[in-house]
Parts: sequence; structure tokens; C-alpha cells
Amino acid sequence: MAKHKDTSENKPEMARPDLDGLPTDQELDALQAQIDETLNETSESELSEAEKATKRIAELEMELAAAKDQTLRAMAEMQNVKKRSEREVKAASIYAVERFAADMLSVSDNLARALSVIDAKARDGLGENAKNLLDGIELTEKELIAVFARHGIKAVQGKGAKFDPNVHQAVAQIPSSEQKGDVAEVMQTGFTLGDRTLRAAMVAVSTGPAKA
Repeated sequence: MAKHKDTSENKPEMARPDLDGLPTDQELDALQAQIDETLNETSESELSEAEKATKRIAELEMELAAAKDQTLRAMAEMQNVKKRSEREVKAASIYAVERFAADMLSVSDNLARALSVIDAKARDGLGENAKNLLDGIELTEKELIAVFARHGIKAVQGKGAKFDPNVHQAVAQIPSSEQKGDVAEVMQTGFTLGDRTLRAAMVAVSTGPAKA
């Protein structure tokens, strides 16, 4: 039987890898360590930047809140100044009218006295010129009262009104048909300007009907 011929000698040899240019295990470990260190440094750096950004945002928010607070305070102060100015202007206006009105009260008193001295019966006996003069005085008094009203000046309630110490000055107590404690007679008319008393009315207070 023929023997098989050993062909191993005829097989080509496998090319062996050239390991001389590859890194060693130590070099790979060192490289991995370097990569890990770099990643850690990057993470720490990024974390540090994030913390800085967060801190800065917090600072900006505090500054914004402070600015808003200052703005609100400034606006509130402006409103207070505006209201205070309006009150001062109003008070000055009222004071000016008050002084003028106080000066004009004597004129009103004189007109009222001039008309009170002549009753209807006496008037009938006057001549035409005298009657015309009285008519003129009456018209003047009415016009003065209308001017007072336009400026908020009003006469204090008189006979029959409940006595009010804020606007009435009691100078006497007399029996009358008016209820006890009410105004029985008015000696001098009082006037108010808004919620202020320009002049208290001088009155006699009723003690009730006279006893029989």
C-alpha cells in the first residue's frame, strides 16, 4: 500500500503578528488612568461652573427682588406725595374760601338786619322809592346766599332744629312751643363750609312749653 506523503513541509507558514508596535498592558493601564483622570477633572470643572452659574442666578434674583422692592417703595412714596399735595391744595383752597366767606358774613348780617327792621305792615306805608330800595336789598341778600351755596357755604339749621354744640352756641334757655333741647330762637345765623364751622349760630334753647 502506498504511503501518504507528508505534505506538512509543503504548507506555507502562517504570518505571525508583529507585536512590537502595540502598547503593553502597563501602557494601556496608564492610558486608561489618564482618561479617567481627565474625565474626573472635566466633571469637576463642569460641576464647578454649574455651581457658579447657580450662585450667580441666585444673586441676580436677589438683586431683581431688591430692585422691585425699591420700585414699589418709590411708587408708594410718589402716591403719598401726590395725595399729600392734593390735600394741601384742597386745604389751601378751602382756607382761601373760608377767609373770604368769614369776611362776607358781616355783609350778610347787615343785609338781614336791614330787612328785619321793617315788617310787612310798615312796608305797605313806604313810598315807591323806599320799596324799591328794600326790593334791591332782598335781591342782594338772595344773590349773596346763592354765591355762598355755590362755594359750599350753608346756613346752620335754626329754629326747630336739634341743638348741636358743633354748630350752635347757646346764649339763653327759654320756654317755647319747641321741644325741650331744640332751638327756640336764632339771634345770629351760623354758617358751615363743608365739614367746618365758619361761625356757630347764636341761639336760645327751648326748655319746653311754659308751665301754666
